[in-house]
Amino acid sequence: MQRFLDRVPFKFNDVAVTDAGINTDEFLRAAQGVVMLFDELGSAAFLPVKSDIEGNIGKVRAKFLTNPLQYDTLEKIITAEAGTKDRTATQGLLWLKRGLDFTAKGIARNIAQPGEELSESFTEAYRLTLKEFHNFIIKGVFNMAMKACPARKDFYAKLGGSYEDIVDDLRVWVDALQKLVDSLSEFYRKGAYDKGL
Repeated sequence: MQRFLDRVPFKFNDVAVTDAGINTDEFLRAAQGVVMLFDELGSAAFLPVKSDIEGNIGKVRAKFLTNPLQYDTLEKIITAEAGTKDRTATQGLLWLKRGLDFTAKGIARNIAQPGEELSESFTEAYRLTLKEFHNFIIKGVFNMAMKACPARKDFYAKLGGSYEDIVDDLRVWVDALQKLVDSLSEFYRKGAYDKGL
């Protein structure tokens, strides 16, 4: 079986970052790998999470495709929409960033806590990232999804081997994802681009 990280369309650690920002196309292709990761979790309970991430990738990609040269970085999309009425891509990227942060923190915690089940790692990641933005109903959906996490050993087997077989490569992928998310979070914070979204 081919390992999960060998199947993702693009790896976060390969996404180009320049002084102008994060490469839009590469980032979105790498984010598609997170959608694939939720497929690996193998539960219908994750369908809303997966769907949300896919929808937000679509919003950002739609803006990018209107002018790939002008919107070659995520930061250029955000600044172009700032002060306009249509901030669809900025809002989509904001929620995509939040979903990716949840995913990165859940996996990073599980890697760092070898005795912890995925449900515990992702529950804590949810508390730290998304919970404050969700209403009572959505919190319930996430709570149900966390309980539907596969057993730790089964999850790593689905990714292509035992924990020991994949942990080093997975850590590189997750660390690169977290670095990109942190960079975007700082960009949003400095420019107050999330205000009103």
